[in-house]
Amino acid sequence: MEYTTLGSTGMSVSRIALGTMNFGYDSEGWRLDEDESTEILERALDLGINFFDTANVYRDGESESVIGDVISEYDRESLVLATKVHGSMDDENPNAQGLSRKAIEQELSASLDRLGVDTVDLYQIHRWDEDTPIEETLRTLDDAVRRNQVRYVGASSMWAHQFADALHTSDRLGLERFVSMQNHYNPAYREEEREMLPLCEKEGIGVIPWSPLARGYLTRPHDEFETTTRGSEEAETRQDRHEVYRANGGEEINRRMEELADEYGVTMAQLTIAWHLHRDPVTAPIVGVSSVEHLEEAAEATEISLSDSDREYIEEPYDPVPVVGHD
Repeated sequence: MEYTTLGSTGMSVSRIALGTMNFGYDSEGWRLDEDESTEILERALDLGINFFDTANVYRDGESESVIGDVISEYDRESLVLATKVHGSMDDENPNAQGLSRKAIEQELSASLDRLGVDTVDLYQIHRWDEDTPIEETLRTLDDAVRRNQVRYVGASSMWAHQFADALHTSDRLGLERFVSMQNHYNPAYREEEREMLPLCEKEGIGVIPWSPLARGYLTRPHDEFETTTRGSEEAETRQDRHEVYRANGGEEINRRMEELADEYGVTMAQLTIAWHLHRDPVTAPIVGVSSVEHLEEAAEATEISLSDSDREYIEEPYDPVPVVGHD
């Protein structure tokens, strides 16, 4: 496994981050049960993956709990644990969501309990909160760092002007700064290249894309996408993203991915991951898997050397698409 530093921090992370949105205690569709989740986590550790991304809302906290169960048997300080706050953990409690001081402090405490740790390495705001002043959110996160409950703070999907405002506010008030951006980015969705990625590069922000495989669309030929359990579900529940990936060059990008993967002797998923690893300023794509086999393939993708001409061949058909993923 290769390692790099997260943005301008000195913290080393594996070039592959393991996404754990589908981890839990009982299986349901493409969601994994405890044994399957544990097997993947333990194999990831064997492969040298040290960067694990979760969120309080993933499987209603089960993802954090499963991770906590597994890592209790390992050296905590060798791991980089990232979790998130914003989404609702109780629809009947308006303070169990958002980025107010009350919401952050109680949700952070709950996440630490589920993970079984005193400190989380990277605590991220899952989305922008229109109802809470950014100053309140930043002061609360800064306090969490001072209490040693959090080492670094990060952000996820928002408009570049909002992220710039947050960074400027931190600098103006002398508060802990966001060190990472977890945004929607892959070969079939590159709207982040207009403003967010240049801003991150300028500010020394680590980029850890979510949905790097386009929710599975870039892991198999276009016509086969809806043949999988998740693909079929995604077509219904995430129709906006599903349509965007296919639009304005997406189908041709998928075809070229299939063509080049065959030439390189790798899977489409591996080639897509390799594309990310050849893009500045991407630190580590957050890859979600449903099997140990897929995890091992993702780790092997770090060894693929993608030529500039092939990267350009993949990118050439892309045209602008509607912005999705900020909600």
